[in-house]
Amino acid sequence: ESWTEFFNWLKSRGLRGVDLIVSDDHGGLVRSIRRQLQGVTWQRCQTHFMRNVLDASPKALKDEIHTHVRAILEAPNPEAARLLLQQTLAAYEEKAAKAMRILEAGFDDVTAVLSLPEKYRKRLRTTNSVERLNEEVRRRERVIRIFPNRESVIRLIGALLMEQDEKWASGKKYLDMVEYLEWRESRPKSVLKVTRIM
Repeated sequence: ESWTEFFNWLKSRGLRGVDLIVSDDHGGLVRSIRRQLQGVTWQRCQTHFMRNVLDASPKALKDEIHTHVRAILEAPNPEAARLLLQQTLAAYEEKAAKAMRILEAGFDDVTAVLSLPEKYRKRLRTTNSVERLNEEVRRRERVIRIFPNRESVIRLIGALLMEQDEKWASGKKYLDMVEYLEWRESRPKSVLKVTRIM
């Protein structure tokens, strides 16, 4: 319910035309995305997914499985990724059955980013940028420890977010969307805009 409320709030503030949402596999979040933002592509965070697969892998096979899953995630296109998936499943379905079930079940969600132009895949395949921003907020708020009031929290975090927005919009842009917008125009009109949440 809290995620539904959050998306309703964003939509009431004018959020429109979302193409892609990147998040971990939080059940409530994913259900809310599917209900509130129908037609949006959901990209499951590859970092979290890799952790899930490796946690279910036998210790002796973790390095091997990591190499195979990484190759799937870095495939040049969905077809190559699916071929690598089939090879990995065939090689490890008996030795690491639980890990292979997780890999197979999450494959489509974790490789959704492969439908985007290659230039954007690395930045949009994980929630790392949001997690890094969250760490920066935590680092700054730890110094203060106790805020005198709500407004002081909003000022601190607001200033940090404006600073980050300026960095991403000027200088070395985190995501230069010019090529993406050109690519999008050449695609069906169902593709509109990219946003990132966690």
